[in-house]
Formats: sequence, structure tokens, C-alpha cells
Amino acid sequence: MIAQTLRSIAQRSRSLLLPNGPGSCRKLHTGLAVNFSKAYDYDGKTKVSIFNTETDLGLMITGYSQYGFRLNNDMVLIGPISVFPRSVLSWNVDTYEDINEESLSLFPIMDPKIDVLIIGIGDQSPTPTLSKRIVEFMKKYKINVEVLRTEQACATFNFLNAESRMVACALIPPLHLSYNENDILQTKLKQKELYETD
Repeated sequence: MIAQTLRSIAQRSRSLLLPNGPGSCRKLHTGLAVNFSKAYDYDGKTKVSIFNTETDLGLMITGYSQYGFRLNNDMVLIGPISVFPRSVLSWNVDTYEDINEESLSLFPIMDPKIDVLIIGIGDQSPTPTLSKRIVEFMKKYKINVEVLRTEQACATFNFLNAESRMVACALIPPLHLSYNENDILQTKLKQKELYETD
């Protein structure tokens, strides 16, 4: 009886359509399973895609250390860098105190124009005076700026770049690294793989 009621509700919900443009329709999802034979209608395999390892989405930062950065194309870069969706340049600063109008002068002249500039200043927290100085300079060029710690700046850049936004990132490597249990476990597993013999 319950299964019959659910089937009739599912059949009625199939008839509810929303317009999705001229001549096309999109079904409403009601949360009820139309096909009761399987819980999962695909080939039974779940596909997980980690977007910062896919090079077709553009350059993304997959790792960093006190010395530099690793990109998703396995390129390792030493020192501060400027990352764009499809290219990377060395950035001529040593610390966040070196960030000024001259060190930021590259970003307003980029073509195509960037919408967002993300600045990673190492492992220090951004001060209001630094953020204000950078924002005021970039405001003249109508570029949005976000000043963050390097770890957060990498994640923000990867996310915006995966969305195909016109984004650039200027990064200074952190002086200190924090790690968690997962990092320790991964290191031990890699060391174990190095010393295993067949």
C-alpha cells in the first residue's frame, strides 16, 4: 500500500515541469526515488574529482613550504610568486613590508584585466594598515583585493580559478609551517613506500 502511494506521488511529480528557456523544460526534483529497484542509478562507482590536480582548469597551488610553492603541473617555484590562471611569474618582494605600489604595479596593466587580486603575506595576519594601503591603491584600477595569510590565499585562488574567474594571486612563502596528524601520517606512508622492496 505504501509503495503504491509513493509510486502515484512520483508519477504526479513527473508531470510538474518548469520552463528552462524557449522550447525546453527542466524537471522538478521532489526527493522521492522514481526507480525503486536501485538506490544508485549509475555504474556503481563514485567519482571524486579533486580540482587542484586537474591542469585543464588552469594553474593551481597544490603545496607550499618556507622556500616556495608547488603547482598542479608539478612545477616547483622558489620564493615569492605571482600566479595567474595560465601563467606564473616571480614576485620581487621579500616580506609583506615590501608590498607597495611598485611591487603591485604589474597587476593593473594585465590584459585581460583581472577582477580579483589575492595577496598571501606569509604566516602573519594582515594588519588593517597594510590591507587599507593595498586596497586604496588597487581601488584606483577597479581591482578587488583580498589580503590573507598564504595558506588561505592559496585556497581562495584555487577556488576562484576553478570557477574561471579573472583572478591573480601574489604569494609570499610562510616563515613557519603548521602541520596536523594527517600530514604526519602521509609522511610516514611515503617513507614506508620508499623503503619497501618487491
